[in-house]
Amino acid sequence: MLGPFEVSAALADPAPEVRRRACEVAGRLRMVELAPQLTDALADGTPGVVEAACNALGELGELAEDGPTAGAAGNAMAAVEALGLTATGHADPLCREAAVAALGSLSAPAGLPAVLAALEDKPSVRRRAVVALAGFDGPDVDAALTRAAHDRDWQVRQAAEDLLGQRPRYR
Repeated sequence: MLGPFEVSAALADPAPEVRRRACEVAGRLRMVELAPQLTDALADGTPGVVEAACNALGELGELAEDGPTAGAAGNAMAAVEALGLTATGHADPLCREAAVAALGSLSAPAGLPAVLAALEDKPSVRRRAVVALAGFDGPDVDAALTRAAHDRDWQVRQAAEDLLGQRPRYR
């Protein structure tokens, strides 16, 4: 079985296929100690690696919780910030979509602005953003879901309507 040392080495491999696979393994095995390297992978020049790093970070639910150390909290903050930048600024829509999904999975309040911004993106990213909003609460979220319920894409509308039917109303 691979341990953090081997996966860490693979994250630095020159071959993008190896880096992508290392991200997948780190996420599946919930290697929280590799969060800084996965965060660094969000700046990789290969979109497939970036997408896999987003997915892996989204699997590390422990990042969203208060860590036992200041370092853990810093790792979480750095990951959420980098995911937000990826969600709002990456050239590849699959990377933006994966980053939005990860932010929704982590449900860290600092990620909400990027998720809300993603509601102005391509339909696939907007759909993912609506689903990601399930991890957040508040009047801004309800207002965004209400707007999304009138989106031009029927799948965005359906997802928003589904979530609105399951949420308490803030007024």
